[in-house]
Amino acid sequence: MVLEYVLKQNGLEIGKDLEIINNISFESTAGAFSADIGDYTAEFEPTASALENSQKGYVVASLGTESGYVPYTVYMATKSYINENPEIIQKFTNAIYKAQIWMSEHTASEIAEAILPYFTDSDIDTLTKIIDRYNSQDTWKTDPVFDKDGFDLIQDIMENGGELEKRVPFEEMVTTDFAQKAVDSIK
Repeated sequence: MVLEYVLKQNGLEIGKDLEIINNISFESTAGAFSADIGDYTAEFEPTASALENSQKGYVVASLGTESGYVPYTVYMATKSYINENPEIIQKFTNAIYKAQIWMSEHTASEIAEAILPYFTDSDIDTLTKIIDRYNSQDTWKTDPVFDKDGFDLIQDIMENGGELEKRVPFEEMVTTDFAQKAVDSIK
């Protein structure tokens, strides 16, 4: 949906100016692209860099940069769980914020070294390159507070993609109390 949104924002009409192949499983898109199916592919990291490293493709744009800040990663819990376990929610949110602080205080290579065990198909140089790219694109937030602009943008994208029938008010779906408390109490 983000790809379609960016294309439309740049005046391209799907079906007229280009065709989107959407019957390939996400796990198979890089392989299909490497086998000459399509002229472009949308990939997450580290797959995009793996295509570059194998010289089968090159990163030409960032959907995140082109679309504006899209909240790809959010953490959700039911209202009842939040109400019954506020201390767990706060501790989890504090941990997320501490990780954001840690990342902002460390170099790309230090971050790459810390996460390498979780990316067994990658290497330190590739991860460092990815992290440098993400940093230059301002991909990561520096605090856990989910803002209304990001919420509105994701709803715009979902509407544009025909996947949202009715907009949801920010206040009904999002609580920022725990995130704000983390920011206010952790220095």
